Amino acid sequence: MMDSTSAHPPRDRHDATEAPQKRHSASSPTSSPELTDLRMRLHRSLRQYPNFPSPGILFEDILPLFADPLLHQSLIRALELHVTNSYGEKQTPDVIVGLEARGFLFGPSLALKLGAGFVPVRKPGKLPGLTETAAFEKEYGKDFFQIQSNGIKPGQRVLIVDDIVATGGSAAAAGSLVKKLGGTLLGYVFILELDFLKGREKLDAPVHTLLSSQEEKS
Repeated sequence: MMDSTSAHPPRDRHDATEAPQKRHSASSPTSSPELTDLRMRLHRSLRQYPNFPSPGILFEDILPLFADPLLHQSLIRALELHVTNSYGEKQTPDVIVGLEARGFLFGPSLALKLGAGFVPVRKPGKLPGLTETAAFEKEYGKDFFQIQSNGIKPGQRVLIVDDIVATGGSAAAAGSLVKKLGGTLLGYVFILELDFLKGREKLDAPVHTLLSSQEEKS
C-alpha cells in the first residue's frame, strides 16, 4: 500500500463510483468567488514530474506553493476560506493537527489564521514526554504515529491537515489518536487527493480537498 505521497499514475477521469455524499472537493457548492479564484491560481502553480520516482508515476509537486510568498499567502487564505465555508464560523477548530512532515508546512500558519492551536503528529521517538501511539499500514509493513498525551484536551474540536490523501492510512491513524485523547474530530483537510486510491473510505469524518488532482500537462 502507498503512504501519503504526491506520486500517482496519470488518469484521464475521476472515479465515478465514489459516493457523492462523502465528497467535499474543489467543486463544492460552498465555494465563494474569492476561493474559486484562489484555487485556480494555486492549481496552475503545481509542478509535475512524469516518471518520478519510478516509470509510470506522475509526481505532483506542491513545493512551488511555498517558494513564492504570494502563492504561500494565497494557499493559507484559500485553506482558511475552505475551512470556514465547510464548517461555519461557529464550528471552527480549537486545534489543528498536522501530520509529519508536510502537514507542518502549512498547519501552523492555518492555525494562526483560524485562532486555533497547532499540535504535531510525528513518527516514534520524535516527541518528548508521554505520548499515545497508533499504527497504520504502508506498502512495506506497519508504521506508527505518536502525539503528546497532553496535546489535546477532552472536548476540543480538532481538524487534521496534510498535503495529500492517498491510501488514507496515516490520516486514519492520526484520527484515532485525536479520539484517544478525547478530542472531537471535525474532519480532514488536504491540499490534494489521489481519489483513485479511495483513501477517504478509511476516514470516519468528513474529508475536504482544496484542489482536485490535475491531469498531465502537455
